[in-house]
Amino acid sequence: MKSDEAKNKSNNSLLRDFNLHLIFSITSFAVMGVSSITPAFPLIIKHFNLTVEQIGYLITSFTLPGILLTPLMGILADRYGRKKILIPSLVIFGTAGFLCSLQTTYENLLIMRFFQGVGAAALGTINITLLGDLYEGKERVKAVGYNASVLSISTASFPAIGGLLALFHWSFVFYLPLLVFPFALLIIARLKTPRIEKDISLNTYLGNVWKIVNSKKVFGLFLINIMIFIILYGAYLSFLPILMESRFQSDSFVIGVTMALMSVTTAICSSQLGRVRKAVSSQNLLYLSSIVYMLSLTILAFALNWAALILGVMLFGVAHGFFLPNIQSALVGMAPISERAAFMSINSMVLRIGQTIGPVAASLFYINESLKPVFLLTAAIALLMVLIIKTMVGKLEDQKEY
Repeated sequence: MKSDEAKNKSNNSLLRDFNLHLIFSITSFAVMGVSSITPAFPLIIKHFNLTVEQIGYLITSFTLPGILLTPLMGILADRYGRKKILIPSLVIFGTAGFLCSLQTTYENLLIMRFFQGVGAAALGTINITLLGDLYEGKERVKAVGYNASVLSISTASFPAIGGLLALFHWSFVFYLPLLVFPFALLIIARLKTPRIEKDISLNTYLGNVWKIVNSKKVFGLFLINIMIFIILYGAYLSFLPILMESRFQSDSFVIGVTMALMSVTTAICSSQLGRVRKAVSSQNLLYLSSIVYMLSLTILAFALNWAALILGVMLFGVAHGFFLPNIQSALVGMAPISERAAFMSINSMVLRIGQTIGPVAASLFYINESLKPVFLLTAAIALLMVLIIKTMVGKLEDQKEY
C-alpha cells in the first residue's frame, strides 16, 4: 500500500512541475502545423482548383525546412542554450503560420508554409531534449510518456478545431498559430533550462555526436522512424481525409473528429507506457506496434462502413501510442546532456525526412485514382519494420522501475 502511495505521489509531483507543462505547450505547437490543417484539405483543393496529388505539398513544404535546418538548430541549442533557439523559432512559426491565411494563390501559400516550417524545425527537437535535460531514469520514461499523450491530445484537438474553423472558411485554420505568442512569453519568464558548458572545441563536440550516432542500433531506430512517419504523414494524415470525403461524404468537422479519435486512443496508450513496460520489453513492444499498424492500414484500405473505419482508426492510435514514446525514451537516454540536442535534432531530421517523403510517396501509390493501394502499400512498409527491428535494432535497454 505504501509503495502504491509513493508511486502516486511521485506521479503527482511530476505533473505539478510547471516546466513539464511548458514543454507540453512546445509539443502541442510542434504538431499544430500539420494536424490542424488536414481536415481543410478538401476545401483547399476546391478553392485553389488543385488535384489530389498537389494537396500533399502543403505538408511537404512545411516539413522540408526541418530536413535542412534541424541538425543546425540542435548544434546551436547545445552550444548557446535551448531558449536562444526556441523563442525565435516560436515567433517565426506563429507569424508565418498566420500569414498563410492571407494568401490568394497556392504558390504563395506554399512559400508561407515553408517559412512556417523554418520556425517549426527546432520545436520537435527541443521539447524532447528538455525532457532529457530535466528528468532522469523512471521519471524520464514517465515524462516522455506523458508528453506523447499531450502530443496525441493535441493531434486529436487540432483536427477537430481546424475542421470546425474550416466550416466557416478554409483560411481560418491558419489563425491557430497566433496561440504561440502568449506561451512564448511564459517560456521566456518561467522555463528552466540547463547551463551550457562550452569547454570543448566544435570539432571534438561533433566527433562526440558522431560516436553516439554511428551504431547499427541507432541507424535502425532512425530507419523505422522514417518509415512510421511516411505512414503517418502519407496514408493517414494526407489520404484519410480524402477517403472519408469520397467514401462517406464527410465534411471537414466530421473528418476532424474522426481523426481526433485516433489521437485520443494514442494519448490513453502513451500514458500507460510505464505500466506496459513492466510486462513487455521495448523490443517486443516495437514488434507488436508494427503489426498493429499493418492491421490498421489493411482495414482502412477496405473500409466501406463506419464500423470498419472506426476500428482502423483506433488500432492506428493504439500502435502509435506505444510505438512513438517507446522509441523516444530509448533515444533520449543514449546521449549525454552536452550532445543531447544535436543527437535528438538528427532524430528530428530523420522524422522530417519521413514527413516530407510521406505525402509524395502516398500520392505515387494513388494508382488509377484508387485509395486501396495507398493504404495497402503503407501496410507493407509497417510489415517491413518488423524485419528492421529484428536485424538492426535488437534488444533495447529497459527501465526496471516505473
